[in-house]
Amino acid sequence: MTDRLSLSQSFLNHSGWGDAERRPLAGDASFRRYERLHRGGETAVLMDAPPPQEDVRPFTRMARWLAQQGFSAPQILAEDAAQGFLLLEDLGDDLYARLLRQAGNDEHTLYAAAIDCLLELHKLAAPADLAPYDVPRLVDEAGLFPDWYLPALTGQPTPPAQRAAFDALLAELAPAAIMPQPIAVLRDFHAENLLWLPRRQGSARVGLLDFQDAVAGHPAYDLVSLLEDARRDVAPALAEAMLNRYIAGSGLDEASFRRAYAILGAQRNIRIIGIFTRLWKRDGKPGYQAFMPRMWGLLERDLAHPDLAALRAWIDAAVPADLRRQPLPGLEYAA
Repeated sequence: MTDRLSLSQSFLNHSGWGDAERRPLAGDASFRRYERLHRGGETAVLMDAPPPQEDVRPFTRMARWLAQQGFSAPQILAEDAAQGFLLLEDLGDDLYARLLRQAGNDEHTLYAAAIDCLLELHKLAAPADLAPYDVPRLVDEAGLFPDWYLPALTGQPTPPAQRAAFDALLAELAPAAIMPQPIAVLRDFHAENLLWLPRRQGSARVGLLDFQDAVAGHPAYDLVSLLEDARRDVAPALAEAMLNRYIAGSGLDEASFRRAYAILGAQRNIRIIGIFTRLWKRDGKPGYQAFMPRMWGLLERDLAHPDLAALRAWIDAAVPADLRRQPLPGLEYAA
């Protein structure tokens, strides 16, 4: 028995689930792993988040805060933060992504419910302990692109002057995506992390799974996560309808919101291109490279906003358009 398996079994024994049948669930891009537990007619989910790579405490804090506000985050049934184990309420298998792959499910209804959930969430001030998603952090995270993607493309480190110009462009744009009264940004609000719970009411119909990286920031960010999904195509007409639904429901100035949406969309998609490259080069996980053509399409859409012309010019000079849908050197993926 491996150390993690032995530790997890001990945790389950102490939690009263030691005799449960354990079945693996899909993992994610992190070190976290999940299992569904079956005990008689009951089920629960075991999160295995090994320290020091992972820390369950941000998850538990946000889960409890969200639940207190009436949102459907999993209840924490038992926890061992020191060892990195949580026993969670099982919210079921009806992931948005799974439902949307099946015929007969209403895409508009699901996305409208997710937008309405965000509208309710964004009526609340961010919890005081959330880190600010401020200009330095936005710039720093976007640096994954010149730090990982460009060297993988060119075979050379990004020249300091080129990196400095990139940072300056992001630093100039980012203030337009900062709110004086920030809200809770869950950061991974997309179809792989949302569950449909139609028996619940209102915003509680949308189950929330991934929020441990939450920050205090601009409400447009989670719309970008939902509507510019790295893993599935969202039809432009649907994305536009949902963006309009949010703007109408929020009462925010449309031009300012769309500008922030484009800036945060570009920042997020640039960052994800860097993350997917790092997952391959550093962590030996090349599968995410299959999403690169979609990521480039989304980034180009964001860069079409007139206020992002200078950043678009930098990207055009760094990565010519004919290279963007091609596999990085040493890797193949389906375009």
